Amino acid sequence: MSRTDSRTDSRTDSGTETRTGTRDEESVYDRRRLRQWLAGEARADGIERRDMLRLLAAAGLATAATAATAATTGFAAPALAASGAATGVATGAVAGTTGSASVAAVPGIVKPLPDAWFTSRGTNAETRFEALAGTGHHTPTDRFFVRNHTATPVLDANAWSVTVWGDGLAGGGAAEFTLDDLKRLPATTRSAFVECAGNGRSFFTTQQSQTVSGTAWTLGAIGVARWRGVRLGEVLRRAGLSRGAVDVLPRGLDADYVTADGTNLGRVRRPLPLSKALDDVLLAYEMNGEPLPPDHGGPVRVLVPSWIGIASIKWVGDIEVSAQPLYSPWNTDFYRLFGDAYPAGGSAPLSRQTLKSAFELPWNASLEAAAEHRLTGRSWSGAGGVARVDVSTDGGASWRRARLYDAPRRADWVRWSADWRPTAPGTYTLLARATDTTGRTQPETTVHNTQGYLFDAVVRHPVQAV
Repeated sequence: MSRTDSRTDSRTDSGTETRTGTRDEESVYDRRRLRQWLAGEARADGIERRDMLRLLAAAGLATAATAATAATTGFAAPALAASGAATGVATGAVAGTTGSASVAAVPGIVKPLPDAWFTSRGTNAETRFEALAGTGHHTPTDRFFVRNHTATPVLDANAWSVTVWGDGLAGGGAAEFTLDDLKRLPATTRSAFVECAGNGRSFFTTQQSQTVSGTAWTLGAIGVARWRGVRLGEVLRRAGLSRGAVDVLPRGLDADYVTADGTNLGRVRRPLPLSKALDDVLLAYEMNGEPLPPDHGGPVRVLVPSWIGIASIKWVGDIEVSAQPLYSPWNTDFYRLFGDAYPAGGSAPLSRQTLKSAFELPWNASLEAAAEHRLTGRSWSGAGGVARVDVSTDGGASWRRARLYDAPRRADWVRWSADWRPTAPGTYTLLARATDTTGRTQPETTVHNTQGYLFDAVVRHPVQAV
């Protein structure tokens, strides 16, 4: 349990729209910030100028790079208790392939990874969706997927602290908060998903015959938990937030990330616009009622509801508050959309997650023919709550409405079910299609991007009636 004193109050965020939730977050984050970056007003964080120019040239942004200031921060982050080697990205693989290696051998992950619950993905572990059947609304912590750039650091909660600093604070000062300090502040609890931007990436290849790079996730790079912590805005205000603040950049305490070509990009970090940081972002120290475990960012992580997972920095060690837009590889070279359908310089940096649905069934599951089956699954959206799910058991020839078991909430998912009796033995294709409260429905295909982000098309799930 969190230790509190007379100054602490406990609040619950239901996951519905917050006071600024109706604001167009993508407009706030992308347009103004991108204009400032292209005008040379953004500052590169912890990257040598030659490396920044190379990365931006690869992304088609060399012109912008020549105008930017490539200064390092000068901030020395606390030492790690553990570190690990980084790995490069791999080409997308066939969806549903588990491989023969035991997932217990995934390097740098602390918790057990039973084969029945997880699929190994390099330094990551993907949750098998069938392992969520019957588990309730929140993903059990032991079944929650793991996304690591390097390896999970095991940090001493009693020695941990986070430093808030930068020229976006009054007087350019700094403030340090221990875990006990955070627990003495007003606490907020909310249910929200964390989802990798590449979740569903393998379906670009298997359903759309398109080549993409990155970890070949199916749909299990997501989990919903009950998070408890303090609002980031509360911490920023107590640190002395100035009127000139623009960006907030949390940085993790995992090891430096080194690309396949040997470029050291430093610790994982990604800036947030101040408007989002002051809205619904948490510094979370509990997950499903227990202290945050190492693989999920303990002692404290950033939780950015409804946004792509890279924004929710794990093992946060420092937070820069800047009076100008900030650059890191995780919002320019990575986590933008590149490809024939996008500008030469790529899309604006990604923010909100997209709309998806998944069945709680193994790939090519065997079901008894002429027997009644209850198909179950989950659907979610970063833009609005899921208001409707339709299911097809004949490859999309006909659809019927599924029964929902949860209220629609942005940044959360709903569980659903649909009854089905296969008429005869054979191969069937199941589809689930969600519609959210903004009126958006999952499309038949997703526009291709080279890094395989934000796949949102209806997934074709094969099963066998025997």
